[in-house]
Amino acid sequence: MSELIRDITEINRCGAQYRAESLAPLGLKSCHASYLTEICAEPGISQDRLAQRICINKSNVARQAVCLEELGLIDRIPCQADKRVMRLYPTEKTLALLPQILSVMDAWESCLTADFSEEEKELLATFLEKMKAKAVAWMEAH
Repeated sequence: MSELIRDITEINRCGAQYRAESLAPLGLKSCHASYLTEICAEPGISQDRLAQRICINKSNVARQAVCLEELGLIDRIPCQADKRVMRLYPTEKTLALLPQILSVMDAWESCLTADFSEEEKELLATFLEKMKAKAVAWMEAH
């Protein structure tokens, strides 16, 4: 494994552990942050669109959506035009938790970039965006 991929993988694993510990008092798992922030950003997002947005396969999104619904964090509502499509909406409980979820995410980013200049942060964001675009293009092709 190349150093770059190893480093990205390790940062991701550490971030997952950070989120797990930070979100546990809220009754959330590490993965819930990305689901809930996207659902709040686009209420009514379809499960398929959410899967694309967070680069997770559709079956995992479907399972997590059921879990989040059981926790009272989202409502799953069939689309009027196509009953096979499930639309996801945040509940009041999620909207109340959202500032805390975002704070956890921001704190992790601040931790990782604490020693970076603003120029370094901008360069990193540019490089990561380019890498993400390549990764997403690969996902869409497969």
